[in-house]
Amino acid sequence: MPIAAAVIGAVVAVIVLIIMFKMVWRVAEPNEALIISGLGAKSKPVNGIDSLGFKIVTGKGTSVLPGFQVARRLRLDSRAANLEVNCVTQQGIPVKVRGVVIYKVGDDLVSIANAARRFLEQQSSMDGAIHELFTGHLRSIIGNLTVEDLILNRERLTSETRSSAADEMSKLGLVVDSLQIQEIDDETGYITNIGRPHAAKVAAVARIAEAERDQEATRREQEAARENAAVIRDTQMKKAEYEGQVQQAAQQARQEVILKETRNAELEAERTEKRLESEVRKPADARAYEQVKLAEAEREERIAYAQAAATEVQLRAQREAEATRLLGDAQAEATRQRGLAEAEAIQARARALAENQEAVIAQQLAEKWPEIVAAGAGVFGNVDNMVVLNGADGVEDLLAKALTLGGTGLGLARTLLNGMGGATAKDGGNPANGQVPAAIESEN
Repeated sequence: MPIAAAVIGAVVAVIVLIIMFKMVWRVAEPNEALIISGLGAKSKPVNGIDSLGFKIVTGKGTSVLPGFQVARRLRLDSRAANLEVNCVTQQGIPVKVRGVVIYKVGDDLVSIANAARRFLEQQSSMDGAIHELFTGHLRSIIGNLTVEDLILNRERLTSETRSSAADEMSKLGLVVDSLQIQEIDDETGYITNIGRPHAAKVAAVARIAEAERDQEATRREQEAARENAAVIRDTQMKKAEYEGQVQQAAQQARQEVILKETRNAELEAERTEKRLESEVRKPADARAYEQVKLAEAEREERIAYAQAAATEVQLRAQREAEATRLLGDAQAEATRQRGLAEAEAIQARARALAENQEAVIAQQLAEKWPEIVAAGAGVFGNVDNMVVLNGADGVEDLLAKALTLGGTGLGLARTLLNGMGGATAKDGGNPANGQVPAAIESEN
């Protein structure tokens, strides 16, 4: 137990020591300075300066007794203050100058001490102090310069400003890292007018240079165009010459081909002519000679045959003419005899008709009766089926009607004969020469 208590006590003591060390010990960052004031916080004399009454620590640590001493931090990093100053130049021209000042607290103990006395609790007011300080110096310096000096020699302006503000900056414990004049404006347009002649000159030079460049470019383009045209012309001429040579060669080749074809055609024609001469013309001449001879022989044969045939025909014609004459004479005689016989028959019939007409008509009707009955039966030619009523009486009536039709034909025949008899009597009982009576003609 005593050992454990001793260990615990030792641990507690260590923890307490660590806590107390953390509470007492302060370390300055690289971009800051510790300003320690209070009991026993005095710095050693530096560069002939007596003790400051406070302690400055940079880049290391130091102990601060709580309750007896106070540690404050002063930042040493760079700061920037914007400047905007309205002032008048030596020429009485109002201008507005815009710039920027980059500054910081000096790294030496004197600068840190001066800055700590003035800005330790008001570090944010440094920018305002710097702005007021440099504004006054810029007005003073610009009032002794012309606008041309401001524009052409800004380095002089910045250097004079820094030089004139160096004492005040040293007293404040500050140093200037950079001073830049960013812009100089004037409301009267003086700066613009200053630049116009030069701008016009530069513009003129630029236009002249541009015109010269345009002329040079145009000249070179024209030269290039002429060269291109010459090249194109040469190319076209060479191409035309080549095409002409090609066409000439092609034409010569075609002419040679045509000459060869013509020569081949002539040779082929000669060969064909010789072949025809040997294969066709000579055999044809032989056949033609043969045909001529055969034709002459055939013609002579036909002539002889025709002469014989003509002689035979002449003789046959003479015989046939004689036979025809004899036949005609015989036929004429026969016709005459037949006419005489018919005339006699007609006269006899006429006499018979005059003496016994009814007997002649009856004879004629008897001869023509089948035809008359056939004519009467023709009425029933289109009847497929016929039904006879009243038995035998009906058949008798039907036959009576048919005979009636035959009687009608008989009356017609009688009328014709009467007419013919009257005509015969009127003519003296002799028919005209070469004519046959109708009754006799119908009889025949």
